[in-house]
Amino acid sequence: MNFQDWFKLFQEQILHTSLIEWLAVGFGVSEVLLAKKNSIWLYPTGIISILLSMFLLLNVKLYAETLLSIYYLVMSVYGWIIWKKRKQDGENQVSWSSNNELTIAVLISVIGFGVLYLVLKHYTDSDVPVFDAFVSSTAWAGMWLLAKRKIENWIFLNISNIVAIPLLFHKKLPLMACLTTFLFTVAIFGFLDWKKIINKSRLKLV
Repeated sequence: MNFQDWFKLFQEQILHTSLIEWLAVGFGVSEVLLAKKNSIWLYPTGIISILLSMFLLLNVKLYAETLLSIYYLVMSVYGWIIWKKRKQDGENQVSWSSNNELTIAVLISVIGFGVLYLVLKHYTDSDVPVFDAFVSSTAWAGMWLLAKRKIENWIFLNISNIVAIPLLFHKKLPLMACLTTFLFTVAIFGFLDWKKIINKSRLKLV
């Protein structure tokens, strides 16, 4: 398929995009921009996007990503509570992960991938078990780090995003794929912004 054929297909998919997908994308964009600004409002916005996305993902048989959305929902509530508590305690700054936290994040990715792949391969009709499992497991780790306000969350989330983009195009969810491309770009700047926050915090301590 050449570029013109691909672009024509993309236009057709956009024209047939449902209202639910448009809303999911809109709230998803708001969520990541709020996360970049280190704002607690990323969580209520994200919860709306998650609920809408779950419907779309189930409809195209991306079961691991649907499970990921449920995890996102739980972690969003958890993160919202943690961020609110830290704000009240005056501890709302981001930080680098400890070696122990990074180890946990890697284990979440590896073990999560293994479990999800086996479940998808043997108990569902998924036609993309490897990619679906990889996207979900690495994002699990990223969301766990985000809840703890650790800067490495952007790295894990972008590892997930870079595989999710072609997967979503393959599943004919063009807006979701475009959203993920946007998230990938914003995550790069989010990492840089959070790094500046950490550096400023260190300078105040000197």
